[in-house]
Amino acid sequence: MTDIHPDKDHIASYAALFAEIIIPLALPKNYTWQIPYHLKDKAKTGCRVEVILGKNKKYAGIIKRLHGNKPVAFEPKDILNVLDTEPIVFEQQMKLWEWIAQYYMCSEGEVMAAALPSYFKLSSETILLCNEEYGDDFSALDNDEYIIAEALHIKKELKLAEVQQLLDSSHVYPVIKRLIEKNVCFVWEALKETYRAKKETYIVLNPVYANEDALSELMNNWGRAPKQLELLLSYLHLTKTEGEVTKSALLKKSGASDAQLKGLSEKNILWLEKRAVDRLRYLPLHINVDFSLTSAQQEAYEKLNALFVEKQVCLLHGITSSGKTQIYIKLIEQYVHQGKQVLYLLPEIALTSQIIRRLQKHFGGYIGIYHSKFSQNERIEIWNKIKSGELKIILGARSSLFLPFTDLGLIVVDEEHDTSFKQHDPAPRYNARDSAIYYAGLFEAKILLGSATPSVESYFNASQGKYGIVALNERYGGVDLPAIEIIDTKQIVRKDKSKIILSPQLKEAIEKSLERDKQVILFQNRRGYSPYQICAVCGWIPQCKHCDVSLTYHKLSNKLVCHYCGTIYPNVTTCAACGSYAFVQRNFGTEKIEEYLEETFPKAKIARMDIDSVRGKHAHDSLIQLFEQKRIDILVGTQMVVKGLDFEHVSLVGILDADSLLSFADFRVNERAFQLMEQVSGRAGRKEERGRVLIQVVNTKHPVLHFVQQHDYAAFFRFEIEGRERFFYPPYSRIILITFRHKLKERTSEAAQYFALGLQKELGKYIVGPAEPPVNRVRNQYLMELLLKIPKDTVFINRCKAFIKDQIVLLHQNKKFRSVVIVVNVDAV
Repeated sequence: MTDIHPDKDHIASYAALFAEIIIPLALPKNYTWQIPYHLKDKAKTGCRVEVILGKNKKYAGIIKRLHGNKPVAFEPKDILNVLDTEPIVFEQQMKLWEWIAQYYMCSEGEVMAAALPSYFKLSSETILLCNEEYGDDFSALDNDEYIIAEALHIKKELKLAEVQQLLDSSHVYPVIKRLIEKNVCFVWEALKETYRAKKETYIVLNPVYANEDALSELMNNWGRAPKQLELLLSYLHLTKTEGEVTKSALLKKSGASDAQLKGLSEKNILWLEKRAVDRLRYLPLHINVDFSLTSAQQEAYEKLNALFVEKQVCLLHGITSSGKTQIYIKLIEQYVHQGKQVLYLLPEIALTSQIIRRLQKHFGGYIGIYHSKFSQNERIEIWNKIKSGELKIILGARSSLFLPFTDLGLIVVDEEHDTSFKQHDPAPRYNARDSAIYYAGLFEAKILLGSATPSVESYFNASQGKYGIVALNERYGGVDLPAIEIIDTKQIVRKDKSKIILSPQLKEAIEKSLERDKQVILFQNRRGYSPYQICAVCGWIPQCKHCDVSLTYHKLSNKLVCHYCGTIYPNVTTCAACGSYAFVQRNFGTEKIEEYLEETFPKAKIARMDIDSVRGKHAHDSLIQLFEQKRIDILVGTQMVVKGLDFEHVSLVGILDADSLLSFADFRVNERAFQLMEQVSGRAGRKEERGRVLIQVVNTKHPVLHFVQQHDYAAFFRFEIEGRERFFYPPYSRIILITFRHKLKERTSEAAQYFALGLQKELGKYIVGPAEPPVNRVRNQYLMELLLKIPKDTVFINRCKAFIKDQIVLLHQNKKFRSVVIVVNVDAV
């Protein structure tokens, strides 16, 4: 038996061991704790430990590093407990956390908070402990205090939730405070584990009846209870067809009741066993890649493999509908056969149900899906399957980058240009594409970036030889790229001067498509009914109380909604400025388009796809499947209709308001507009016949429209890169955007000016601003922005980051600016 009380000689000879521990908080650096003697063999890098931070707050931190260097400036506290027998994160993951924290200027604790499922972070829960020395005389206590003291005397400890239940109130803190002051009890902070394995009841035949003769004798001599005999026969049938039998499946098939099953259990014929089961159902393990690549695809596939010998990163620039996904599948098959794991990153997992179904067809139970729509318990089960190597392929959004891969061989970043790969709030504000490139390097894995419209940065890196590049310029099946027509909406005169929803040309094209039993996609990058309402008499526009933006009218709910803070207001019918009842709705969102289409094409089946209409775990997939099955004729939507969708019967795509894409105040506006228009036009004519795209626009002379019309990415890139170089924007520089927030406008402005002045000496020529952003108030916080355009020199960039950190500290040391929030966004998009 192990001696749990080691003698003093052993402890005296024990060389002190210390641990650098990551806590899931925005701390300026990682803190150090001491490992007590009795935990020295349990403490391992990557394991969670229970520690106290401050007076009594408990946290589950992760050991980053064990060492023998005692801190000089303070006396480290002991860790309380080791929570894991084996590491839950690996060395490569912690290196990724460290890199993200350093590069994106946040703390490792913030990265840890984003990376781990909630179960691993645990929660601190207040527990009251009975003070035995107080005794059992509670006569001096008031009624509420007496109830709690008596319960504590019986149970010895109570959770906060139990105290609330006893007093039938959520406001129990004053009572607890008085009890602590009177020494009736004291507080202990416990760490609460939230994960529970899902249990299901399985039915098993008593082994006595496994012998056919014994089973025949039992059934031949069956007395009463014919329903129980039917139930047993159903069980025997299910074991032959399904193998293992669950209680729910048996009762459903047999139509029997719980009581009848209980009767067989009491007779010791059937046994009931509780077993832990997966929350997510997995298909059987198989690899069945049952298609051949076209000659163009095969050539691209072979080129990629040849380039991967020398290059870690390759860009697959394949035009829309060229069959990039089939090349991904062949590469995935290749790496899985080598025993490697594969990560397939997608910008928005909810929008890619088609790819999920396609990959599951080819790789069955080898593939897992990981994204924010899963519950925390489902996420922990996927985490463990990746850690054990059971799952070979993960299809996921940006957060799946943090999973504990053991032998990563390939990362595919599909639609690599998409802005959804960049997290904006909260920290870490990382770009999953760029972080994936660093992460792959830790495994010596390969990275494949795929897009029909690559980001300017990625294409620049490929043109400079940093990345390998393979072009796929032929559409699958030999179908031509769609014909693109520009419709000048200036030529269409309307009496009320409002924006036109459907031009006569587009209306006629929709009618012809419907006559030919073809489907139509209409794209408008604004949701709601009307982006703003205006008083026809005085020009007053309803604004959000908390943000400096107009409210969007949603007709279905008859509400005004702020799309920045989410506040919902009742619809305004009277002008607050002049009292008029005459409101005019300007511009149009997807909801208004849907209504207009229903009036214009009453026989057509119309659906809307935006964040308002697609809610819930499976809503998007259901809508996509209805469109695939041709149960919808016209689909109108926002960016959701652009991404990762492949429909056979779409012959026409309409972009209803291209001006809204071309007029943002952002240096990437041309790039975003080209990508969106080219991607949405790529949904047309993917099978059999050439598609048609109609773009409604006022500014017909915009150069981006010409490149979209010609489907000429290379010409667009040459045009765009020239402007980027002239004005020193990425890829020729690195961007750091610093945002200041405060409830007082003057305080925000003063803080931004003070901060800029502090950087002036070192970084003066690289500073743009400070200035107000287009929307200068969000959630009652006034905003100011400072932009840094820094040369691409790693040493200098790191110096700049150090200057910025020092300046933040100096600003917050000034009492006046202590409450100003500063957000640093590296590589802001």
